[in-house]
Amino acid sequence: MTVAKVSEIIASSSKGFDDAIASGIKRATKTLKGVQSAWVADQEVLVKNDKVVEYRVRLKVTFVLK
Repeated sequence: MTVAKVSEIIASSSKGFDDAIASGIKRATKTLKGVQSAWVADQEVLVKNDKVVEYRVRLKVTFVLK
């Protein structure tokens, strides 16, 4: 029997959503072992002076418990 857990994390990047996702997964795998998948639950941007300055994603990361 396999048991999995979902952990929610928020990651950000000044480059774009793809970079925010990649950095979030990279950081999650430093702490969580057995990461199997992730889905983007939410996206948002931070705007200053009429320009997008930060991209944020809320990820739900699934990992297998051993």
